[in-house]
Amino acid sequence: MPRRQSDACLAHDIAAGMERELELELELELQRPLLSSKEQAKIPLCVMHDTAGKPSPITTPTQSPMAATEPGTGPADDEDETDVIGDLMGHYGKWQLLMTVLLSLFQVPNTFHISSSVYQAANKDFWCQRPTHLQQLPVDAWRNLSSSQDNCHMRAGIDWSQLSNETLPSQMEQQAAVVAAAATAANDGKLVACNSWEYATNDNVGNTWTSQWDLVCDKEHLKNVAEMFFLLGVATGGIISGYLSDKFGRKTMLFISAVLQTIFGLWLYFCSSFELYLTLRALLGLVSVSVTYSGLILAIEYVDGKWRTIAGMYNLFPLPISYMIISGLAYLTQDYQRLQLCIGLPGIFLCFLWFVVPESPRWLLVKGRIEEVKRIIEAAAVFNGRQLPPDYQLTPPTQESSSQDVTYLFRSSYLRRISICFLCIWFTMNLVYYGIILNMSSFGGNVYLNSALAGLVEIPAIAVAMYIITKVGKKWLFCATLFCAGVACCCAAITEGREDMLWLKITFLMMGKFTISAGNTIMPVYTAELYPTAIRNVGVGACNVAAGLALILTPYLSLLNKIEGHLLMTLLTAWSIFGGFVVLFLPETAVRKNAPSATNRQNAAKQV
Repeated sequence: MPRRQSDACLAHDIAAGMERELELELELELQRPLLSSKEQAKIPLCVMHDTAGKPSPITTPTQSPMAATEPGTGPADDEDETDVIGDLMGHYGKWQLLMTVLLSLFQVPNTFHISSSVYQAANKDFWCQRPTHLQQLPVDAWRNLSSSQDNCHMRAGIDWSQLSNETLPSQMEQQAAVVAAAATAANDGKLVACNSWEYATNDNVGNTWTSQWDLVCDKEHLKNVAEMFFLLGVATGGIISGYLSDKFGRKTMLFISAVLQTIFGLWLYFCSSFELYLTLRALLGLVSVSVTYSGLILAIEYVDGKWRTIAGMYNLFPLPISYMIISGLAYLTQDYQRLQLCIGLPGIFLCFLWFVVPESPRWLLVKGRIEEVKRIIEAAAVFNGRQLPPDYQLTPPTQESSSQDVTYLFRSSYLRRISICFLCIWFTMNLVYYGIILNMSSFGGNVYLNSALAGLVEIPAIAVAMYIITKVGKKWLFCATLFCAGVACCCAAITEGREDMLWLKITFLMMGKFTISAGNTIMPVYTAELYPTAIRNVGVGACNVAAGLALILTPYLSLLNKIEGHLLMTLLTAWSIFGGFVVLFLPETAVRKNAPSATNRQNAAKQV
């Protein structure tokens, strides 16, 4: 046979084999809802935590471990392949508990920075600046005389210097009225834009971006731009942080990002240029999400089996506590710069954990750094009180390449269905979750108390979700959280604008925050379970892009209330119900009795 024809036949056989391999993988993954509880526990929290039996424990959205997944190898087999580390140092013990708790502390400054705009960008009462010698003139009288009802324009051609400095306030108002009337007659009531403004001082908000850079009137939108820059950095960092963590190591990326986060956070305290402030906010968001991902990945890779899901979920507990802490700090400081200093300092102390927290032993094993892995295993085993075999051996897994891309998410009806559903769900979840968190200052009432309550209700939400998620299927629970959040937002919208029912509106908001927080805890686990192992990385990576788009839009939701008072809560209601409806199209993952064992599924796949 001619060589060219032989090569063509070989290429055809390889392509056919890869296609059949993907089909087998999908067939096995469709049986995931029938896994036993032990097998279900071995499913990783999300793509960044899927460390078992792959060339790299964590890959980026552009990398997929399909080539490392043999036909007939299910999730339990992948897990067992690297369980040698857990068997040696313990799947979960005192060492793992200490390390995962320490890593969860990195969530504190992240939460501080993402929620700081609630207080730093808070709206303030303002008006056109009064002349120096008219500072005694009441603000309401000044607004009336200058026709500055919108606080952005005032009457033209008025010579306020005609008024005496020694005139009593009551007489000053009369004289000012005469001068204003004369100017109005001469200029036909023409209004000119104000050049400078004054701000309320006793409003329990203090100095904010608004008063520092006069972000009012035609510059008011720049507050949303400043917040959007941070979230744009978060969206961008979410795409690239997985790749960098996989290339340079989880610990390395965690602490490089933490150091940069601290530098940028403290630099913002000294920054006086608004343009530089925007740039630093974007960089801060970029490194903050890298801290989140690297720390979460590292915590997941310290444990084994069912503890991966549990460790990943209780890593979220510092979030609500941080919401409560920063609300107290904002109330005590009431100045955006002093608040920035307070939330930037904790990062300094976290950087010293470099000397305590080791690198991921599974990442080191993949990279072939056996001696470093042994040192970590031996230290952990001693801390856990375990006796190591005298002659244990560690062998790095075989590294192979793959070339999956986003097109694989739409190559079958099953993948098309779950991909479209999860893109909608991740967008919806982030829009509603952060739409509530980042708009606390626009809901009415005391912003500090509202934010503290929002953090408080999230603690039981995470705890309840952690408990229920190990007992029942996730579909109906996840669906219920979104529908309940929609109902709560709808009730809050009904009470909008009624001051006598403000307490009821806040109650409904807290109910919505409780349910959406529970759903936010379930979402990454559910997503990872439904995507086939071969393309799970690219699937969750695509979902992160949808989440990033929602984050970028979130700062502009507050503008809806200026169009119509009920519009913001109505929109959150519609998206919540839409998300719950989309969940209905996803398959269930309930644990069923008499589920086929992993061995039986392997034998059946091999027979195919």
